[in-house]
Amino acid sequence: MSGMRRYPKGARPQFYDDPAMDQAMSMIMVLASEVSVLRDRLDTFERLSAAGAGPSREEVEAYEPDEACLNEREAARQEFFQRLYFVANKRAQEVAEADNSQRYQAVLKDTEEN
Repeated sequence: MSGMRRYPKGARPQFYDDPAMDQAMSMIMVLASEVSVLRDRLDTFERLSAAGAGPSREEVEAYEPDEACLNEREAARQEFFQRLYFVANKRAQEVAEADNSQRYQAVLKDTEEN
């Protein structure tokens, strides 16, 4: 039974009209997660290396980052996600602005008619 691959039951949520877009976005998010983890591990390696000789795998695994390190990593992660989602965020902002403009024009028209 340990060799069996398990998958969640039920339908996957769909966010885009094209299922291939959902698959692509899912793969991108998995890769983004991996990049984030790799960046943290590289940061750990660099910090341990700066303190002496090259660290062993055990030292990397046992490393406990301090608050300053955690804050630096979180800032880097947020900057990475801003770059990752730049186009999607820009498009969402454009849609929201267009929607607000259309609503504003509709209210003005309604007000003029009354």
